[in-house]
Amino acid sequence: MAEEILPGDTVAHGTVADADQREWVTLTVNGSRQSGYVDARMTLADFLRRDLGLTGTRLGCEHGSCGACTVIVDHDKAVRSCLMLAVQAQGLAVETVESLAADGQLSPLQSAFREFHAVQCGFCTSGFLMSLTARLREGPILTREQAREALSGNICRCTGYAGMVEAVVSVSRAAEGAA
Repeated sequence: MAEEILPGDTVAHGTVADADQREWVTLTVNGSRQSGYVDARMTLADFLRRDLGLTGTRLGCEHGSCGACTVIVDHDKAVRSCLMLAVQAQGLAVETVESLAADGQLSPLQSAFREFHAVQCGFCTSGFLMSLTARLREGPILTREQAREALSGNICRCTGYAGMVEAVVSVSRAAEGAA
């Protein structure tokens, strides 16, 4: 049975008529409650991109190995959204790269990526930012070795990773100094 749609909720594409082949999902995306009918086999990445228009989540390999589609689920879990079905996100909180900048200001990690030239073509950047944001919530990344380990789950074909290593270490050291 479909949930009640509350005033202010965003309803994704889909109609009641096609509900027999689809399932109703409600989740929180970037702090906003989102609801809609989805095909039971639709990935979370496709739901975010197609139904909600959040195209910062990229689809690279669609096998979970490149990390371009990484989002954060329930505040601390970096998840490959190409491997998670939208129906599996029922009731969960999902953060995409669009959530990182607040009031038009880049997050410290985004600013460090810019400062240390940690991007080239930009295709994989959102996945790296989300993976690193989740990892930084666990604690600081103070050494280059820790940074390389934190970056190891994502693939970039352009940059060589040196700028990313410097960026994440810089953000952690700045946060440690401010604490």
